[in-house]
Order: sequence, then structure tokens, then C-alpha cells
Amino acid sequence: MILKPEQVIPFLYYVYITAITPGPANLCSLGTAIQYGRKVAMRQWLGLLIGFVIVSTSSALVCYFLGTALNDKVKYLSFIGAAYLVYLAIHMLSSSYTDDPEKVKKPGFVRGLLVQLTNVKVMISCITAISTFILPNTREFWPIFITGLLLPLTGPIANLVWLFTGAALQKFFINHTKLVNIVMAVSLILCAVSLIIFK
Repeated sequence: MILKPEQVIPFLYYVYITAITPGPANLCSLGTAIQYGRKVAMRQWLGLLIGFVIVSTSSALVCYFLGTALNDKVKYLSFIGAAYLVYLAIHMLSSSYTDDPEKVKKPGFVRGLLVQLTNVKVMISCITAISTFILPNTREFWPIFITGLLLPLTGPIANLVWLFTGAALQKFFINHTKLVNIVMAVSLILCAVSLIIFK
């Protein structure tokens, strides 16, 4: 058995909280839906989904080969992730809404894929989930790898929540672009700070 009965609720709570809280992919989904609408955001979301699958299965492989020895090294990824989040925040502050399709290149699959492949929050949460909840119960390859395949049922679904929220409130957000960009940039910076403080 992959999880002991008493681990099921804590595991589900952990993956839910790490999936739904603000992070690069969730804020990217929200921002794209606000600026370009649901259709464009869904194309980007496919990239986020594939990127998450790649990161989570890679994390499972890393955990299988390195085991719990990896736990001490994961904290160093936090600094890289924090720097990336600050970069995204600066980009958010400098962006503005335009409804002229000639002036902007709309984000798509590739942007979503790149955001997720560089999303240290996902790397850390996948490695932590596997090393904390799975490795103490089994060191066999398939249970660890299957967990890596199942983790994408969390993050990308949370991305959809943020995406549909942005699409539903698009008109409001467009009318308050500067304020929304500031709030989202501050959220990214708070994510960066939390990565460093709670590493």
C-alpha cells in the first residue's frame, strides 16, 4: 500500500493546499484569462498540464534514485524559485492590458510549458509529497512513479480554478488593470518570501 490509512487525509490536505495557493502557474492562469480570455488561457493551460506531468514524473524518478537524502538539498531550490517569482512580479508590474491583437503576442502552449518547467513551487511540492508520504512506506519503483503520475490531478485542476475565476471577472479586472497587476505582483513577491522563510 502506498499510503497508510492515517496518512491519507494529511496527504490530500498537503497536495490541495500546495496546488490551490498562489504560485507562478496559478497566477499565470489568472493573468492570461484576465487579459486574453478563457480560450487563450486554455491553450496555455495545456502547456501547464504537460509541464506538470513532466515535473511530477521527474520528481518521482529523482526521489526513487536519491531517496530521502534529497530532502536536505531541496531547500536550495527555494532561492532559485524565489528569484524567478520576483522576476515574474516585475514583469507583471510592467505589463498593461491592450485589446489590440497586433500589439501583443498572445501566450499559448509553449509559454504554459515553460512556466511549469521552471516552476520551483511544483518541483518542491512534488518532491516533498513523495519523500514525506511515499518513501517511508515503500522504496519500490512503481508506487513512487504512479504517485508522480497522479500528482498532476492536483496542480492543473487548481490552475483551472484560477483560470475560470479570471475569465469570469475579466471585465472588472480590465477596468482596474494597474491595481490588479500590483496585487498580483505583491502576491508573487509574498510567494517568493515564503519560499525563503519556510525553506
